[in-house]
Amino acid sequence: MVKAFRTMALGRAVDERCVNLQRQGRIGFYVQSEGQEAAQAGCGLAVDPGDWLFPAYRELIVALSRGIPLKTLIEQFFGNSDDELKGRQMPCHYGYREYRYVSPSSPVGTQIIQAVGFAMGLRYRGEKAVTVAFFGDGGTSANDFHAGMNFAGVYKAPVIFFCQNNGWAISLPREKQTKSPTLAMKAEAYGFPGVKVDGNDFAEVYRAVREARQRAFEGKGPTLIEAETFRIGAHSTSDDPSRYRSTSLLLSWKEKDPIDRLRKVLVERGWQTESEADSVRDEARAEVQKMIQDVEHAPPMDPSSMFDDVTKDQSLQLAEELAEFKEMIRDGVLKQ
Repeated sequence: MVKAFRTMALGRAVDERCVNLQRQGRIGFYVQSEGQEAAQAGCGLAVDPGDWLFPAYRELIVALSRGIPLKTLIEQFFGNSDDELKGRQMPCHYGYREYRYVSPSSPVGTQIIQAVGFAMGLRYRGEKAVTVAFFGDGGTSANDFHAGMNFAGVYKAPVIFFCQNNGWAISLPREKQTKSPTLAMKAEAYGFPGVKVDGNDFAEVYRAVREARQRAFEGKGPTLIEAETFRIGAHSTSDDPSRYRSTSLLLSWKEKDPIDRLRKVLVERGWQTESEADSVRDEARAEVQKMIQDVEHAPPMDPSSMFDDVTKDQSLQLAEELAEFKEMIRDGVLKQ
């Protein structure tokens, strides 16, 4: 729980700085996790390192929980020459094989069937691991959600469906999206358990994910977990939530802040003092600030890198095109 608190505080610090960076034109796009930290940490820390994660685009805390270095993530936001993904993905769309963290798909819900198919592949290869598909309440209305749930139910795929019900599919409220009393109950139609948990309670999410993982690991099939939480910030830096969401609703959920809630538990149980908890958040902000200063000074990507990784071995045609491209830059026909 102490580790979760530190991870959640670090994620909140990244959110605070990166929204400002986007507004200043220093990065192009950003998706906040504010308000959903407990749900993400609870799931991210409950799975094993050998499990494969199929995120959407709001799973920063999951990435940090998995152990992806903060510097690596911030480099991806800037897309400069230090970015392992070579600036080819928009910010917040990172994936790293070594951490078994698959690149997110921007289309809603496509990662769900990917996670199911991959889980079946793990079984066929005899690998003892599970997959986790992350999606929001909006994703439960996507065709891929139903296709993935049905297939997983029939074949008892070792997959966890982790839905962060944050109340809004961009501007569409959950109550206008489905008449089901809960999202978790949708699992019943496909023949496996659905569990609804308090997504702002780290311990409750953690327990539910551990139980779901054990079930999948033992060959008993999938579980759908609905973690009820709230998106405090905008859907992305391209969104203005004040146009569709009331201030009173926002303030009521801010009083349920998952980081403050976990902090209270740690202090009450004597696992941290008030000053230690305050230091965690201060240190997180300082770490993020320093990392941004270090990363931002890296030069931009070499434009000719677009010719890399197209094929395993560079063809003669591609080599000729690369030479022509470099010549056009050298002659000033193209600007870097």
